[in-house]
Amino acid sequence: MKRRKLIDYSIFIPSLLIIVAISIPFALYEKESLSMLNSIFSFIVDMFSWGYLWYGILLVGAGLYFSFSKYGQVVLGDPKEKPRFTLFEYASILIAMGVGSTIMRTGMLQWTSVANDPPAGVEPGTAQAILWGNAYSMFLWGFQVFAIFVMIAPAMGYILHVKKRPLMRISEACRVLFGDRFTNGLGGKMLDALFLISILAGASVTLGLGAPIITHNLSALFDMEVTFGLTIVVTIVWVFLFSLSAYLGIEKGIKRLSTFNMYLAGLFAVFIIVAGPGVFILNYFFDSVSFLLSHYLNISLNTNSFQQGEASHIQSNTVFWFAYSATWAMLHSVFAAKISKGRTIKEMILTYLLAPTLISWLATGVLGGLGIHRYLKENMEVLNLVKEEERMAAIPEILSTLPFGEVAIVIFMIVALVFLTTTLDSTTYTVAAYTSTRDMSKYEPPKNLRIIIAAVITTLALVLMRIGGLAPLEVVSGLMGLPVIIIQFVLIYAAKKMIDEDQAYSYNVRSS
Repeated sequence: MKRRKLIDYSIFIPSLLIIVAISIPFALYEKESLSMLNSIFSFIVDMFSWGYLWYGILLVGAGLYFSFSKYGQVVLGDPKEKPRFTLFEYASILIAMGVGSTIMRTGMLQWTSVANDPPAGVEPGTAQAILWGNAYSMFLWGFQVFAIFVMIAPAMGYILHVKKRPLMRISEACRVLFGDRFTNGLGGKMLDALFLISILAGASVTLGLGAPIITHNLSALFDMEVTFGLTIVVTIVWVFLFSLSAYLGIEKGIKRLSTFNMYLAGLFAVFIIVAGPGVFILNYFFDSVSFLLSHYLNISLNTNSFQQGEASHIQSNTVFWFAYSATWAMLHSVFAAKISKGRTIKEMILTYLLAPTLISWLATGVLGGLGIHRYLKENMEVLNLVKEEERMAAIPEILSTLPFGEVAIVIFMIVALVFLTTTLDSTTYTVAAYTSTRDMSKYEPPKNLRIIIAAVITTLALVLMRIGGLAPLEVVSGLMGLPVIIIQFVLIYAAKKMIDEDQAYSYNVRSS
């Protein structure tokens, strides 16, 4: 009997070669390539800001339409079977995947970027600029970005759990639109390669840029210099954790880590409120939410077209954030589809829109509120600290002001490390499932394939960290969001067409 190959090399090898071909010249000529890429990105900001802003709004609208129309009641799987996870477990996995360790960094420091470069008419460093900053930090983790993450998932979940297609791929979801010849041919291979290129690039950037969150806290804790050797040690520990979690699978690894981190993060937030300026944090949280809601349309759609000169941080960063989020959209949606067996389309979309948003706003309120209190009430030079080359060094400076400051730094590192782990174990698992030749509607991706994917991501990240090139690759990841946006809208239509053709809303629903 002929043994089936472990991995689909026809999409994996070309994707890996393209990533290497992109990364090496950018790493060797980091300064020049970064200048060129930033020029391209600045052009996109100038020309297409309105498009990116409307892109987020349209996907929120599509999510609400799918949720509250007849399509929302369609069950992803057998309507008689219970969902694979409890609601808490399900939400915890989506939160860990959706926000990862980035919320630890942006929650603590994102407000400073806006406070130093506020919207037109607002004086830098003032209370108004700071309020804009904390509200904007919440906006970044709001409905638009999570709609970007989840809106490919209806199509992917439908082909996997209802159609029972063996391959969990973007090309398979497009079969209803483009036919067998396109899907089985070069067109399908190109779509799947685009998925892998965007995810391998994004995962390497996440691994490379996530390490400083840990290294700078270790540096402050043990009074040591941040070196590449320390970065390697942290990365090896981190790689071991996410490789082990991915190897153990969703139930034994990813689910347990995600739910554990929800409890740990909650205890850490309570500790900051009780041991720190709790009253100020709570008051500032509600001030920030109120300010955000009253300015939500302004932030969502304002392009500052009447202003002369460079775009403010809010304008340029929102475009980059949505573009970069689009790069991750396929990964988030494929993973969400995989774990949503037994959930309705409505449950899947609304859980992803609401649960990560709520947790992100709370994290921003607590972490950002602590930093703002130290700046406003205790004259800590936070805005000057973040202007220096290593902004991550500001995090332990802020945490050390708490009672048991060293304990706070240790807990912060653990929460960040677990968040980093749950992001990359989900990534590793999903890429393994995507490239596997095994029937993903019935089985899990092979364990040894998960380790291979983890090794590839780690090697690429370490090489780029050593020779330079992470910064250009981050901009490339943002630019790669452009074709992904087109694919998103194609797959939203594909989901609707498949459900309409099957009339799944008539039979594949829960009995009342």
